[in-house]
Amino acid sequence: MGYFVTGATGFIGGQLVERLLANRTGTIYCLVRDGSEGKLEERIKEWGTTKRRIKPVIGDLSEPKLGLPNARIKELKGDVDHVFHLAAVYDMTASDEALHEANVEGTRHVVEFVNAVQPRLFHHVSSIAAAGRFPGTFREDMFDEAEGLDANPYFRTKHESERIARDECDVPWRVYRPGIVIGDSRTGEIDKIDGPYYFFKLVQRLRDMLPQWFPLIGLEGRRINIVPVDFVVDALDHIAHLDEQRWDGKVFHLVDEDPYRAGQVINLFAEAAHGPRFQMRIDSAALDLIPKNAKKLMGSLPPVRNAKRAVLGDLGIPEDVLGYINWPTKYDRRNTAEALEGSGIEVPRLEDYAWRIWDHWERHLDPDLHKDRSLAGRIRDRIVIVTGASDGIGKEVALQAADAGAHVLLVSRTREKLEAVKAEIEEAGGTASVHPCDLSDMEDVARLADEIIDEHGRIDVLVNNAGRSIRRSVKLSYDRFHDYERTMQLNYFGAIRLILKLLPVMAKQESGGHIINVSSIGVQTNTPRFSAYVASKAALDAFSRCIASEVIDDGVHLTAVYMPLVRTKMIAPTKMYDYFPAISPEEAADMVCSAMIDRPKKVATGLGSFGEVAYAVAPKVVDQVLHMGYKMFPESSAAKGDDAKKGEDKASSEGLAFAHLLKGVHW
Repeated sequence: MGYFVTGATGFIGGQLVERLLANRTGTIYCLVRDGSEGKLEERIKEWGTTKRRIKPVIGDLSEPKLGLPNARIKELKGDVDHVFHLAAVYDMTASDEALHEANVEGTRHVVEFVNAVQPRLFHHVSSIAAAGRFPGTFREDMFDEAEGLDANPYFRTKHESERIARDECDVPWRVYRPGIVIGDSRTGEIDKIDGPYYFFKLVQRLRDMLPQWFPLIGLEGRRINIVPVDFVVDALDHIAHLDEQRWDGKVFHLVDEDPYRAGQVINLFAEAAHGPRFQMRIDSAALDLIPKNAKKLMGSLPPVRNAKRAVLGDLGIPEDVLGYINWPTKYDRRNTAEALEGSGIEVPRLEDYAWRIWDHWERHLDPDLHKDRSLAGRIRDRIVIVTGASDGIGKEVALQAADAGAHVLLVSRTREKLEAVKAEIEEAGGTASVHPCDLSDMEDVARLADEIIDEHGRIDVLVNNAGRSIRRSVKLSYDRFHDYERTMQLNYFGAIRLILKLLPVMAKQESGGHIINVSSIGVQTNTPRFSAYVASKAALDAFSRCIASEVIDDGVHLTAVYMPLVRTKMIAPTKMYDYFPAISPEEAADMVCSAMIDRPKKVATGLGSFGEVAYAVAPKVVDQVLHMGYKMFPESSAAKGDDAKKGEDKASSEGLAFAHLLKGVHW
């Protein structure tokens, strides 16, 4: 028995060759392009066989009769009993030209070869895409009834290639239309991202953002026919070797007779990923109630179109793939069921192997695996501005950024301190520039921005770290309006002035830019006695959230880092904080630098996120809890203006006990 296989080094073709080696005897001829023999040799090693059974045939799908000379065709005639044609472009996102060349012209040239070699059978592996978007049940004996072929060139070329196999082949043929093929149900193995895999990044993002129990709302969608590759090749091998001629000229739908809805499929993979599921799924048929013209108009609006493009682009989902959710076609499989009867070959249920599919994708195919996730990979040779860089968090951020290869621009009021930081950076082999500025002086901020633009030309990352904190109750602030003015002046107006000056430069850069605002856990937890400080940080938060949606097209990202208590000079005057858990400036800098790598919307501690959720759910309860803390931890002597007792403030005995308890909290 002799076999000739096109696409033998592809995923489905390779699996088929492996089955033929295991289940059949005889030589297997594999079509390979000139110069690609090495790839076949690698597969031969994977299959655990030798060239005595696998023989390369050097040819090309783009050439008539595969570009084989008559002498080679004469040699193969009589040695080949079955020709399996699997070589094709299966990617729905490929260009029309590439699809036509491979799927249509390639099939025509294979059929020319078949007619010359005259095997017993020609096996054409088509696709359910040959039915287009037929509304209803598409039977195996249907072909010309296909509809919606113009919706995608992939549909059209798969339909046309099947027509060539039917109409131009001079030997008996059998056609196989697999469903959407995913990885092996036993190993999860697959070699490319396609079909439902495009939604895996969405599942992963939701898992990383939300707890597993969090209920989501999504679309139920229509039924989507998914089959694992091992079922496809097992069925193909079995049906191809049925001797009865009654199977010749027949089509076989290699599909699931009981397919899942799109929403169910996504949920199965969400469960496999240990992520949240779409607990409430809206039937997509409800969308049919919206007039087509209204949907078309809504989808054509520039804001809607741009938002859709941005979201899909961020997740790596081709727009055409959304058609899977509302797939209108069901597939009859009576021929297939009869041909497989008694063979034991069945479609395994997705819930039994979805975890293997997910595991293989996340370990081998996740696009983020191939990204440089290091700080150096993100900011090497980039311009990073750090305000408040002379000490504390700012200094540590500057040191880490410089160590990662960035050119760090050091900003604070005192030149001498900045020069010391610069010297430390340069001694370690880094690069830094000093730019003194009083960030509470708007004219000086404008001067700083112009100076930076003139000297450096670009700005990749701006870290707004400089800030002023005041711990004083509102009762002691009735006649201290200036507290609110000076915190807003530095923490809000200074940062805004700098952003407004530098943002146009970032927007013009091809690489965009990144603005990181060092905020406070107090913004999330509404900490008593910090109304001046927290209000200024919250204002910067609100500004950033509002402009974030405006600068998406400019490639500018905004991140808020909600710092917990950090042991710096800023908290030193309040001696009570000596009893509280606090992170080091180095740990705080790690939070900022992690933001440079991933560019998230926010970086927060678990405690801060809990406080944010708690206040949203039960604000009055949170007020009562915070009031207890307000009572336990009194005003500092500095807040009271008592110079004689500065540094001697203490918490109540209950407060001290509570503070010691907090020492064991993991932030």
